Amino acid sequence: MPRSSESIAGIEVRRLGLVPYETVFASQAEYTSVRSETSSDQVWLVEHPAVFTMGQAAKAEHILAAGDIPIVQSDRGGQVTYHGPGQTVVYYLLDLKRLQLSVRDLVTLAETVVIDSLAAFGIRGETKHGAPGVYVNGSKIAALGFRIRKGCSYHGLSLNRAMDLEPFTRINPCGFRGLKVTDVLNQGVEVSRGELEAELIHQSLMHLSERLSSRAIIG
Repeated sequence: MPRSSESIAGIEVRRLGLVPYETVFASQAEYTSVRSETSSDQVWLVEHPAVFTMGQAAKAEHILAAGDIPIVQSDRGGQVTYHGPGQTVVYYLLDLKRLQLSVRDLVTLAETVVIDSLAAFGIRGETKHGAPGVYVNGSKIAALGFRIRKGCSYHGLSLNRAMDLEPFTRINPCGFRGLKVTDVLNQGVEVSRGELEAELIHQSLMHLSERLSSRAIIG
């Protein structure tokens, strides 16, 4: 499946290109189920063809009119969201016990990666209490959802770059009726998929490396 793969600071980074959600979902679950204490931590970057995904807490009533877009049940946390071309998805396959990360730490790390990546392109992102994700002027630009198994994480974040936002009107995004959604392009910034992936990789590895360094000092 990997289109390209490299190891940076002991973390394997895979850029997968455009791959169906179900394929990547199955690969993440398989890797997590067979990984050992010595398995590498990995960060996967991908785009998906149009799909609505239902988290473990999702309610069918939050899908208003799916139309021709398929619906997939996922084992991540959270409600319903939309993935499609022009959106960059980052999956974090991490040994949280080894990194000494709590679930809250992981969520904060993912939100910080998005906020710092947006800042690199001159966009100010922020979080909202009680509503995980990242927002720009009140509109959601990035969603989060994780699954923890055997002390290891998979799934991750999705950041809207330059996409058709209409499908978000067919759902209550993340379970919130009337929630406005935006993307990087609507903030007046044109950025390529490669440029955004590179910044997300940089920020992810920087924050994970900081965590590894602090763990080494504490240890």
